[in-house]
Amino acid sequence: MTYPRRAVLLVTLLGTLVACANDRGAGPSTSTSTAPGGSLEQKAPPNGAVSKVVDGDTIHVKVGKATEKVRFIGVDTPETVDRRRPVGCYGREASDFTKSLLPQGTAVRLVLDVEARDRYKRLLAYVYRANDDMFVNAELVRAGYANTLTIPPNVAHADEFAKLAADARSQQRGLWRYCP
Repeated sequence: MTYPRRAVLLVTLLGTLVACANDRGAGPSTSTSTAPGGSLEQKAPPNGAVSKVVDGDTIHVKVGKATEKVRFIGVDTPETVDRRRPVGCYGREASDFTKSLLPQGTAVRLVLDVEARDRYKRLLAYVYRANDDMFVNAELVRAGYANTLTIPPNVAHADEFAKLAADARSQQRGLWRYCP
């Protein structure tokens, strides 16, 4: 079995497991499907509301009665909250940009890839703003507030993010202008 077929099977299994958990009222509501071309998204109603922006690439989302710490898949913004490290160049700007895109109470749709959680137990997701379906992960990279961070097997949008980052870099947008 080839890697792509294995990934499709894993995503399908994950989607089934999540759907079953949601039918029982447990876990985050997510929508996953495998469409031609490797896309994992499908149009779905919002499944949570932002309760807090932690930094440029991490938010808290109220899903039912639970609050999930959500890490955006495929992107990395400069650090602002790690006490062991100084605030990264353009970190405050990235955090403020995410806050402007996702103010508290904003309805969002969370879409999973192959792995649902990272080693810190954060939910890994592609985040879409529900009112206009804006793909927040991509917007951070496009506007120059984030670089790419590709961690297999969660790679559904890796090529798209790489192209957006290359364009932001060539246009000297955001951190590409101000950070060495």
